[in-house]
Amino acid sequence: MKREERIDVLGVGVAGLPLAAVVERIEGWIEEGRRQYVTVTGVHGVMEAVRDAAVRRAHNAAGLVVPDGMPLVWLLQLGGHAEAGRVYGPDLMLALFERSRQRGWRHYLYGSTEATLARLAARLRQGCPGAAIVGSHAPPFRPAGVPEEDVVIAAINGSGADILWIGLSTPKQELWMANHRARLDVPVLIGVGAAFDFHSGQLRQAPSALQRAGLEWAFRLAMEPRRLAGRYLRNNPAFLWLLLARKLGLRHFPCA
Repeated sequence: MKREERIDVLGVGVAGLPLAAVVERIEGWIEEGRRQYVTVTGVHGVMEAVRDAAVRRAHNAAGLVVPDGMPLVWLLQLGGHAEAGRVYGPDLMLALFERSRQRGWRHYLYGSTEATLARLAARLRQGCPGAAIVGSHAPPFRPAGVPEEDVVIAAINGSGADILWIGLSTPKQELWMANHRARLDVPVLIGVGAAFDFHSGQLRQAPSALQRAGLEWAFRLAMEPRRLAGRYLRNNPAFLWLLLARKLGLRHFPCA
């Protein structure tokens, strides 16, 4: 990622690019056969990177780290990237599936459950007729950082996919991409987290007005309080405090 197009958010270099520019960048990688991966991150991802150096390295080794939440967009805009916009995982997925109808790109889905993957593939094929989904895999639940089985890597490589979509939770998907990028022939890996659940109909997306106001977290908390309460109540105040501490020179966050 070019240094001039990013800002350092608590040690994570986030790109100040709008969605259309991110799609163009990914298209260039595919056409050139470059092997890159994209992390789609928000406050949760940044805070995981603050707490774990391996997660921070995984983010900063990516070809692009794009802002999946409005707080990061606002920081980018305040940092001089007036054109920056939210690169929402579900929107990025649809934009690239739509572009793939023109370019003939092939997609592989990795993550979630077999049932969710089946619904996801059916809905994507319905919404983007002609889009090629050449395979899918639902991995077993396991700790982050566990090496993938050779047979799964071989299946992905043998599929001829151009984009590998990773639908795991953060930071599992970032660590998985960083750890397996060298073993995979697919030009582009993209971690989109809950996009699999949204596009398969498992979860409701927040209304656009709440998303633009930076309140998607409140909607998701209302939908899944038991699972998400700890994340948001811990991360959001800590994120604001660390931004202030950095501004005051009380904390330093290495961007490596």
